[in-house]
Amino acid sequence: MTTTIKDLEPTVIEELASQISGTLILPKDENYEEARKVYNGMIDKHPGLIVNCVDAADVIHCVNFGRENNVLIAVRGGGHNGGGLGSCDDGLVIDLSGIKYVRVNTTDKTVRVGGGNILRELDHATHAFGLAVPGGMVSTTGVGGLTLGGGVGYLSRKYGLTIDSLLEADMVLADGSFVTVNKDQHPDLFWAIRGGGGNFGVVTSFKFQAHPVKTVYGGPTLWPIEKTEEIMKWYDKFIQNAPDDLNGFIATLVIPGAPFPEFLHNKHFCGIIWCYTGNLDKAEEAFKPVLEHAPIFEHLGAMPFPALQSLFDGLMPPGLQWYWKADFFNELDSKAIAKHMEFGKAIPTPLSQMHLYPISGAASRVGKDETPWAYRDAKYAGVIVGIDPDPANAEKITNWCKNYWDAVHPFSSGGAYLNFIMNEGQDRIKASYKHNYDRLVKIKSKYDPNNLFRVNQNIAPNGH
Repeated sequence: MTTTIKDLEPTVIEELASQISGTLILPKDENYEEARKVYNGMIDKHPGLIVNCVDAADVIHCVNFGRENNVLIAVRGGGHNGGGLGSCDDGLVIDLSGIKYVRVNTTDKTVRVGGGNILRELDHATHAFGLAVPGGMVSTTGVGGLTLGGGVGYLSRKYGLTIDSLLEADMVLADGSFVTVNKDQHPDLFWAIRGGGGNFGVVTSFKFQAHPVKTVYGGPTLWPIEKTEEIMKWYDKFIQNAPDDLNGFIATLVIPGAPFPEFLHNKHFCGIIWCYTGNLDKAEEAFKPVLEHAPIFEHLGAMPFPALQSLFDGLMPPGLQWYWKADFFNELDSKAIAKHMEFGKAIPTPLSQMHLYPISGAASRVGKDETPWAYRDAKYAGVIVGIDPDPANAEKITNWCKNYWDAVHPFSSGGAYLNFIMNEGQDRIKASYKHNYDRLVKIKSKYDPNNLFRVNQNIAPNGH
């Protein structure tokens, strides 16, 4: 059993406050309600204490405080986790949002990023030098959570997952010690954090290899939902054989409104969002096979990479209701495709959608045990998200997600990309790490034998 913050003597909290440079926030404080919020408005947790850390020393004091007082700890970077695993009830939230810096080394094209940075800040800094680090799809996503879970995005086919560009990390461990991990220092721990989530410590700094990306060619193409089967079957063959420079994820979705033209509003579509990183002179040629399939709408063109990365930010501000379900798929079975069309036609609210992200190209050429991310041989990482601003629709979007998932899960390969799911229990976690799970358990047992860091997709030290 853990101790709640309110059970502690005030002097204990006062001592922590005297040790840190950041801000300590209690439920009685004016800024508590705002500070406890996470990206997913469906999550309503009430921490007993939130500490906005500004450096690694703050994190060390917080970890020691949590361990010594037997207090539940949650670690929050960008706060985007679907299941709200960056927060907890009655315990301590170690908020890293004050640990922000992005330093680009133009000599070796590496970049050092703070544990509290979001993708937008990383993209802004690297773009000035014609560089990018593979990231996700929404620029307000935290770099930390994205990276520790794997990192699927627009650049996955060209440069791999985010973890494939991770060179080093600074961490605070469960015993309060501070370590730097890379291929030479604590290599077991370095292996574990490249997909093993927040199970092994608090990462205060990441060092990435950046890659040459400046202007890309891309954007959305849309077809009526009735064409889903035709487009998915074509896309499945096309994307698997496309050059690494061309990436695109396929979706079933409803266009909610602006900035899209009015004739698309509130209609159901099968869509593909594209990103081409090759020579811009050859971009139109690369998209000829796409346009031959006569999309009802396309908005393709050259744009700065950060513009593509933030294309949908305006539609998805913090605080919306979100419910997540996910799976990996080794193939797009025709029966599964029929289910995608069936549930695509039944999308309950304008922002709810399904995506299939290709795990091919560079992402598939990393060995399945080189990192904990076990599904390098999967064709797609699929995600179904119910989204709506109104809490009254929470049950509606949740039921649609669950029913959709129940319909397509039999065609899946078993596990899921863990950044794409809610809190679904140990069996789901084991299925998602597959053959790498036992190795992760051993490393967890070595560095966090008492499971101090357990508000996550948890790998228990005993494996259960």
